[in-house]
Amino acid sequence: MGWDNPPVPWQEFERRLSWGKGSRQARESSQPSVMQRPVTRLPVERAAGPSWAELHCHSSYSFLDGASSPGEMVLEAAERGLSALAITDHDGMYGVPQFAQAAARLRDNGISLGTVFGAELSLDLAPKGTPRGGSKPGEAGTPRAGVPDPVGRHLLVLARDPEGYRRLCRVISAAQLAGGEKGLPVYDEPTLASAHDGHWVILTGCRKGAVPAALAAHGAEAAAHELARLKAAFGKENVKVELTVGDQPADDERNDVLAALAAQAGVDVVATGNVHYAAPQDARLAQALAAIRARFSLAEMDGWLAAPGTSYLRSGAEMAMRLRRYPGVLERTAELAVDCSFDFHVVAPRLPDFPVPAGHSEATWLCELITRKAPGRYGPRENEQVPGAYAQLDRELGIIVQLGFPGYFLIVHDIVRFCEQERILCQGRGSAANSAACYALGITSVDPVRHGLLFERFL
Repeated sequence: MGWDNPPVPWQEFERRLSWGKGSRQARESSQPSVMQRPVTRLPVERAAGPSWAELHCHSSYSFLDGASSPGEMVLEAAERGLSALAITDHDGMYGVPQFAQAAARLRDNGISLGTVFGAELSLDLAPKGTPRGGSKPGEAGTPRAGVPDPVGRHLLVLARDPEGYRRLCRVISAAQLAGGEKGLPVYDEPTLASAHDGHWVILTGCRKGAVPAALAAHGAEAAAHELARLKAAFGKENVKVELTVGDQPADDERNDVLAALAAQAGVDVVATGNVHYAAPQDARLAQALAAIRARFSLAEMDGWLAAPGTSYLRSGAEMAMRLRRYPGVLERTAELAVDCSFDFHVVAPRLPDFPVPAGHSEATWLCELITRKAPGRYGPRENEQVPGAYAQLDRELGIIVQLGFPGYFLIVHDIVRFCEQERILCQGRGSAANSAACYALGITSVDPVRHGLLFERFL
């Protein structure tokens, strides 16, 4: 697979990446998507076995690294009988809404899956004095794309509670702003150490984590030094040594040393699968994504890729077998997940209430504004200039009110009104152009009814 191959239709390309099981289009024609499929009709029964929770999991929101959506991860976790699942994408909480919504659908259908929120932070991407972007691919200061083995260290953070979630979001946002370039966050480590205040759990992470990386490069003494540094920064009770169980060569030897170091340091041990896709059959897709991220062919990536089919979600029974040489680790991992599980609705941001005239709610005031402004776009209701315009507006308003979004439209309309008043150029963009309500309010300037655009895409 090189970059000079003849064109391949997307359907055929996806069929090849799916191990010949047919295109996604063909599969979805016979069953709804993961996000829409009623979880009461799971394709397999929930696996029986000991309680298990996966605390290190990359979804497709770890761009070109995770191969499965958060919804697919949630469904697979439920089928395998997991008690909880963490999504820990790189330097962002992008997958959290879909993750939380999918887990809520399970709960609505009587299936319990705890949700743990976290992120894997990319440290040392741009050390002081390094020009942004580096001088060549692979140097420090480059984003993750363009190299087979991206530079930098990882710090895996789990939020213990809603306050920990808020603190984690704040430090990620600050790092992204400090980097000034997409995919190149800059974290200030002293700030990280002072930001947690006991609301985070720090796992030592995968081979890019400071402790495993020091062990691989310089031996047990260096790894012990890094573990002591994490303890000093975050507190012994907030640091957990992570044993990565992925059926890779030397897993046992590395994990044996890490477990011994944890015992010496008085730190708890947990285990993870360092998951990058939901099920074993997704391994080839994950390999293709890794090649695309590195801008290498699959043949060129061969020596960099881990053994296929190993970074998937495992059941409690599978993990119990793999962790039998580490008594108590399985149970402590599940217990930590219980301690860190909470529902997303307690942290979901809420728009401020929009001030409306006396006698109005946000919903009725939005309807009033659209009633006043729509004739300027579509003519009077009884003689509309664009057929179906008012029917579309009525339908959109019903959906907007049902979903609780009137305040959003009022806030954006107020911004546009202010810009017009101050003669500031302002234009709604993107999928907002699909909304007839936005067009009627003057937020956008493209008529979605005339052009047959789909309002649901905006939502």
